Amino acid sequence: MKNKVSLLLLSIAVIIFVGGGLRAPITAVSPVLSEIIEVLQLSNLQGSLLTSIPLIVFATCSVLVSKLAVRVNIHYSLIYSLIFLIIGLYLRVYGNVPMLFIGSFFIGLGICIGNVTTPAYIKNLFPQKIGIMTGVFSVAMNLTAATASGLSIAIGTWSGMGWRGSLGIWIFWALLALLAVGVETFFGKKETSTNNSTKKTQQTSFNVFRSKQAWYISIFMGIQSLVYYCLVALLPIVLIDYGMAKEETGVVLLIIQLAMLPVLFISPVIATRLKDQQWMIYGVGILMFIGIAMLVLLKTQFIYLASVIIGVSSGLAFSLSILFFSLKSKTMDGTLKISGKAQSVGYLIAAFGPPIFGMIHDWDSSWQSSFYFLLLMIVIMVVFGRKAAKPRFIEEH
Repeated sequence: MKNKVSLLLLSIAVIIFVGGGLRAPITAVSPVLSEIIEVLQLSNLQGSLLTSIPLIVFATCSVLVSKLAVRVNIHYSLIYSLIFLIIGLYLRVYGNVPMLFIGSFFIGLGICIGNVTTPAYIKNLFPQKIGIMTGVFSVAMNLTAATASGLSIAIGTWSGMGWRGSLGIWIFWALLALLAVGVETFFGKKETSTNNSTKKTQQTSFNVFRSKQAWYISIFMGIQSLVYYCLVALLPIVLIDYGMAKEETGVVLLIIQLAMLPVLFISPVIATRLKDQQWMIYGVGILMFIGIAMLVLLKTQFIYLASVIIGVSSGLAFSLSILFFSLKSKTMDGTLKISGKAQSVGYLIAAFGPPIFGMIHDWDSSWQSSFYFLLLMIVIMVVFGRKAAKPRFIEEH
């Protein structure tokens, strides 16, 4: 009994540490990007690649990662993820431009593997607690992401290493995650091997790209990510154009991040108790539509209220996207496949968001048409989300 409790706590630690390292290495870049550009004499295009390279890796490699992960023990997949992440984090702060980009690629690959395999790990280890553990995973991911973006400059100053300290400190987090996975793998090896071999025989010929349900989940995830990345990337610029002080725009983004946290934990627990999550999808759409509409009609008036509404709806949308991987698949292999496909398709869709949002601004400098684009995307998101929420498995379609 004592061994089972210890193994359970180790598994929870794995989810927290792995989840905590899947966004922070990217969100830590933005606050110190100007320093990196200045020190290494990069162009703005080269600087933007530091955040776009990992996203490109997510879009292009997630399906391949899911296919390979089906053949590998889920613990080993997480170990590979963390090894690639540690290598990337080290190379990125090594000190020259080629290593900066090579490191960014390895970081993207490590995070990609972790993104795809962690939902399957949760389904395998916590089949009766998928909602709670998905909430723990989502909160860990977003809490460290907010910490990384908020304290990045302070960490660089405190360490005396500038941007290298800001970005390099996440190596220690990844090492802790690797230790947790290694210890948990060692103590749970026999049980895990039995579970995995059983899971693998449950499906062999299922093609996730022929599943309508899988497409609905993928498009829902992609559009909610598109809206989120448009706001994270460009909302500060919009608010400055509206007359807000630059320092205050950071507070707005912080409020959005903080408002997401309680929803990220609570909503998966509620969703797992429902046969059909349609009302939650409608809630996402209504709240997100109201939040964006407030930016259009009221601009900076009631901006903090709008930030809370946007944060709550974004947290609900993200948690449902991740939860659907486990909830709408019958087996761990199915979870791996939908996780790979949804993240590949999703990040590909999301990558087009900020450029389109900015391009529309070139045509209409008031930003209104850009926000109308987001409102249209929200309506489409609800249509596909409603279908994704139906009580059916991806293997059935």
